Amino acid sequence: MWKDFKKFISRGNVMDMAVGVIIGGAFGKIVTSLVNDIIMPLLGLLTGGINFSDKVLVLNDEGAQLLYGNFIQNVIDFLIIALCIFFITRGITKAGEKLRKKQEEAPQPEAPKAPTEAELLTEIRDLLKEKK
Repeated sequence: MWKDFKKFISRGNVMDMAVGVIIGGAFGKIVTSLVNDIIMPLLGLLTGGINFSDKVLVLNDEGAQLLYGNFIQNVIDFLIIALCIFFITRGITKAGEKLRKKQEEAPQPEAPKAPTEAELLTEIRDLLKEKK
């Protein structure tokens, strides 16, 4: 079982996924900072100083609250992350298409021409003559 686990964990796909998770976590922090520190204050200016994260709906006298402002904040975070991933993916796809197109346009060396049946027979005949 240990050998199977080592084989599984050392596969390239698992390592790629681990790197992706780590980079994704760091990217999430950057986007959260972008939203909280830049976009939300600007949005607050446009909306007259409204801070979405402070928006709360009190449900009863015992203090139960519906934190819809946090939900709005998380939706904005998600949309910005999705937009960033879209642009990154789009850029990678365009670059890949350009590279493939460039490779297709490059002149490909011709494969060596295979000898014809007559040439092969002539060569065999000559080899047999040399043996005699």
